[in-house]
Amino acid sequence: MKTILRNLLSVLRRFKMAMLLNVLGLSIAFAAFILIMMQVEYDRNFDRGYTDTESIFRVEIIQNDGDGQAIVCRPLADAFIQSSPHIVAGTLVNPWGGALFFSVEENGERNSFKEQYVSVYPDFTKVFDFDFLEGNQSALEEPTSVLLPQSMAYKLFGNQSAVGKQLVFENGDKLTVGGVYKDFPRNSSVQNCIYQKMDPRENIQEWGNWNYEFYVRLDDPKNAEGLFENFAAHFDPTPVKEHWGGYHLRLNPLPDVHYTMGIQYDTTPKSSKQTLLVLFAIAIVIVVIAGINFTNFSTALTPMRIKSINTQKVLGGEESVIRLALILEAMFISVFSYFIGLLLVYMTGKTSLASLIDADITLSAHWGLVWLTALIAIATGIFSGIYPSYYMTSFPPALVLKGSFGLSPKGRQLRNVLIGIQFVASFGLIIGATFMYLQNYYMQNTPLGYDKDEIIITNMNNNIRKSRDAFASQVKSFSGIEEVTYAEMLLSSQDQYMGWGRKYRDKDIQFQCLPVEPSFLKVMNVKISEGRDFREEDKAKRYGTFVFNERARTEYGLEIGSLIDSMEIVGFMPDVKFASFRTEVTPMAFFVWGTNNWGNQPNYAYIKVKAGSDLRGAMQHVKTTLQSFDPEYPFNVRFFDEVLNGLYEKERSLSSLITLFSLIAIFISVVGVFGLVVFDSEYRKKEIGIRKVLGSTTEEIIVMFNKTYIRILCVCFVLGAPIAGYVVHRWLENFAYKTPMYWWVYLIAFAIIAVITILTVTFQNWRAANENPVHSIKNE
Repeated sequence: MKTILRNLLSVLRRFKMAMLLNVLGLSIAFAAFILIMMQVEYDRNFDRGYTDTESIFRVEIIQNDGDGQAIVCRPLADAFIQSSPHIVAGTLVNPWGGALFFSVEENGERNSFKEQYVSVYPDFTKVFDFDFLEGNQSALEEPTSVLLPQSMAYKLFGNQSAVGKQLVFENGDKLTVGGVYKDFPRNSSVQNCIYQKMDPRENIQEWGNWNYEFYVRLDDPKNAEGLFENFAAHFDPTPVKEHWGGYHLRLNPLPDVHYTMGIQYDTTPKSSKQTLLVLFAIAIVIVVIAGINFTNFSTALTPMRIKSINTQKVLGGEESVIRLALILEAMFISVFSYFIGLLLVYMTGKTSLASLIDADITLSAHWGLVWLTALIAIATGIFSGIYPSYYMTSFPPALVLKGSFGLSPKGRQLRNVLIGIQFVASFGLIIGATFMYLQNYYMQNTPLGYDKDEIIITNMNNNIRKSRDAFASQVKSFSGIEEVTYAEMLLSSQDQYMGWGRKYRDKDIQFQCLPVEPSFLKVMNVKISEGRDFREEDKAKRYGTFVFNERARTEYGLEIGSLIDSMEIVGFMPDVKFASFRTEVTPMAFFVWGTNNWGNQPNYAYIKVKAGSDLRGAMQHVKTTLQSFDPEYPFNVRFFDEVLNGLYEKERSLSSLITLFSLIAIFISVVGVFGLVVFDSEYRKKEIGIRKVLGSTTEEIIVMFNKTYIRILCVCFVLGAPIAGYVVHRWLENFAYKTPMYWWVYLIAFAIIAVITILTVTFQNWRAANENPVHSIKNE
């Protein structure tokens, strides 16, 4: 062991920079591998934490044209649940519940909170297998009883028992805590929020209101296919034929929902299997590149250590012992780098980079991954040491004494292949990261059909709703604020909105509907392509008024002046991009309630700031005004740009991750190039000296060195660019609207790697090319 450490220290002293870069490259590679695999594990295990997860299904509606939606109507769900004894439990979930603002009393003090709320069937806890810490599932049998997650119960009541405590609302209504359940993991469809029993009368016979997510648990997943035949045998669609024609049901296994794309009204967080494969490939590539660098480094040390090895052999040292010593050296360096990598992961958790990863990145939550990476580090050390150790001890003593292994044809060819693999990976990562950036830029900067700049958004409560006119008047007292309008939902905050099923000229139509105030289109600068905008007098009509998009007009043959359930179509607008670029524009309408309404509950205020005005001052004025109406309510005031940023948060995080790991891969590749150049220049000093004596200039020698690497670069680009292009093309298939596949992206990728390589080669060889050739030839 002492000999191993002595030899290792000798290498460290002679090649400090190369060794430092290799250790740093390995450390960063191991850290990157752990972080990437944390995200891969998060997505791969999404919705797999329940008992018998494979028995849980989401029931989806599929139209005959292949389009699907994740919501159903209540009577259909009830009929399906009752149709088969193989359905152990079934539940509806209203995903549009929103947030509750309430207060609780603790230690004589009343504190206010705002928390997410969802209404469900009582069997919701059976479908998703809740683990109760206090109370039980019977709490969902009572209309005024709710369930809280453990984290929320602690937040509201500390260490006290939460069962029996009350949540008090602004109007005096109260809900009683009936149970506390263990929090579900982050990668779960079940939110850690307040759950309450759905009103038994809510849409109980409304076949046209498709507003609910529908889940079932079966006694055996093998019985899934037979459910449809059984349902068809018991379900009579005659009374509701106008709502059922053209549809059929599909059972989607719960773990697959996370990856299911193209389903309307789907609120489940999404990922794609292509993305997971890309991330997994990047994790492997980064470790492989670092391992290749280390192998190159160990191989390049061969000429320097040949005399020492030969001396040991002459003195009776066995080849197996010498080889083992060399392998143990490599293992020591790799394991040392692994521990530095763990430290880097820990430090990452303390920075803003942690927000790029959905998973919990504390090492204690991923012991399996920590041990797996430890094994990879050991294997990296073994494989990085085993080849050079066997190779350098297996050649004839004559070659060993000459010290020319590093420049032998086999040695050069091997090292060129290894560095080539790194270049291919670097090209692929740069191309992928660039296209991801371009897609994000395209989504965030393409015109949406309305103004998104100089708009302030705030949520509303009952106090603001009841005093809308007074609130608007006070807000507009600030000279920089132009207008205030209201809507029930936040435009461009999600992919799906409230879906309405209606009858138009004896034909079923489905569209997304966004109820607004008459001034909404004007404030948001939504153009009218035909007909007219909303007017204030539309609110005085008995029934509501629609302005549809052109997609709805074309698909359903809508006409101005036509009625849909007594509600008039007064105009059409271009296809406003009210959802993300992941989905195609679907039939959609803005709607103004009439006097005969069952909704008309605006939840958001849209405040238009005059061009050139003080935006920050306007926002502060809005906050002050809100506080004057209700000093306790937690209003969320923000610029509309923040809403759009949130819509593409997943894509931006992925793009940032890919960019970060691309930079890591480039750095590691540069380390590899640097290591090769160091040893090339070291062992070609005599050749450089002879060329100088024969009249070669410094520039000619630098060009000679660069030509070798440029040739390798060109071959690697031809191999790597098509692979990267194919992967990017598959990733872009996740978007309905996408950036073009620009040719110049490939050129930029080549230029970046070429410039970095040329600078590295030139920097390292400049000194060797300028040395006195007499000294080089003499020393050699």
